[in-house]
Amino acid sequence: MRTTLDLPEPLLEEARRKLGFKSKTDTVVVALRELVRRERIEELKSCFGSVALDIDTSDSRRRARKLQDK
Repeated sequence: MRTTLDLPEPLLEEARRKLGFKSKTDTVVVALRELVRRERIEELKSCFGSVALDIDTSDSRRRARKLQDK
């Protein structure tokens, strides 16, 4: 789809250099995909609750040492 955009040239050039693209189109497409990917991840994270773990780290370390000694 062809679209005319008025983008800040310094921002677009910095993004293009950092991503290593020659094409402005590739730069914008990758940036948009990354934005959508990050938002999807945040949506997935919000679907999950938090888990409270009651872990005794010193006990876990003792067990790990016993396994290493075998």
